[in-house]
Amino acid sequence: MFKKHLAETLTYLVLWGILFIAPVLSLYVRTAGDSTLTFDWSEVLMVWRQYSVFFAIFLIHNHLLAPLLVYRQRRVLYFSFVAIVIALFVTIQCSNRPHNLKYRRPQHEMVGYRQPPLPSFDDDFDDGHRPPEFDGQRPPLRPEGMMERGGHVPPARFDQHDIVSTVMLVLMLFANLGIKLYFRQRQDQQQMADLERKNLEQRLEYLKYQLNPHFLMNTLNNIHALVDIDPERSKEAIIQLSKILRYVLYESNSPRVPMTKEREFMDNYTTLMRMRYGDKLSYSANLLDDVAGVSVPPLLFVSFVENAFKHGVSYQHHSFIAIDSKRYKDKNGDDRLLWTCRNSKHAKPANTTSTPSQGGVGLSNVRQRLDLIYGEHYSLGVNEADDTYEVILDIPLKT
Repeated sequence: MFKKHLAETLTYLVLWGILFIAPVLSLYVRTAGDSTLTFDWSEVLMVWRQYSVFFAIFLIHNHLLAPLLVYRQRRVLYFSFVAIVIALFVTIQCSNRPHNLKYRRPQHEMVGYRQPPLPSFDDDFDDGHRPPEFDGQRPPLRPEGMMERGGHVPPARFDQHDIVSTVMLVLMLFANLGIKLYFRQRQDQQQMADLERKNLEQRLEYLKYQLNPHFLMNTLNNIHALVDIDPERSKEAIIQLSKILRYVLYESNSPRVPMTKEREFMDNYTTLMRMRYGDKLSYSANLLDDVAGVSVPPLLFVSFVENAFKHGVSYQHHSFIAIDSKRYKDKNGDDRLLWTCRNSKHAKPANTTSTPSQGGVGLSNVRQRLDLIYGEHYSLGVNEADDTYEVILDIPLKT
């Protein structure tokens, strides 16, 4: 807020500074180009006096009137006050100049004026008679149109100078309003961007905290099943689970984690899950080796692998899970990651409720996270056949 008002104030100072310096520079250029002219500060002061009136009205409008429209949305009140200000300006402008050149005082009534002596007509006329119109009278000294009968001064008129001054005033007021609206719009946009960023962070945190319980629930179910099958191996599974929990609780709180950490987490998770199925599961993982310095969102791939174990592995049939990853450059020369998870697909018994292989809270949250993190810069596809199911994820890599 302070920076916004500082930028607006500096804008006004620069504009008014240029306006007040302009007559000084103009007079300097004229006197420099013509040696017969001298630099007269009285001309500059006369222009500055006119500018001071506009500056005073600007201060009133900027600090009192414009906030009515910009911050309070009081349109009727704002335009009413602006109309009153303009009307007062026009009235004062005309009252300060009651006499135009056409209606100036008669010359013989001006201070310091000396009336010339009457001419002698004796030498001009042979008969010694003066013309009747000059007999004992002085010639009329009031120019035509300068005074009305009875000595009344004619009212001031709204001439071209007043029109130009009023137009300049209106332009100044609306320029001030435009600048204030511009900075208000920038402030609103900044606040909106901050709100969107905070909302995005909150949504990402909410989705990640939904992933954690969902993931832990499936992991504990697998350990519970392993306890019944092989109690000794269940102890090893608990150790693997402790490593997984350490990563989830302490290392996945950042928006991005090193790819090496995510790969280590995936190894621990798949090792734990494979203990349950033994030789009935064929597992292969071709993960990247050159991932030094590469970062990815935490827990990004685990939902796909979890979905493969949950829906693609059967105790009655031989099953497989194959994970593959490839790093490549797109047409713009940017690094990208093509990650695939392919698993077997088995028909569900007729007496059980069918669960879509792509459903579940985990995958739904992953899609939302991808939308929030990458926007339109990622692709997520599914290839589904009668006996296989494949997820293909293409994301940009950041180092």
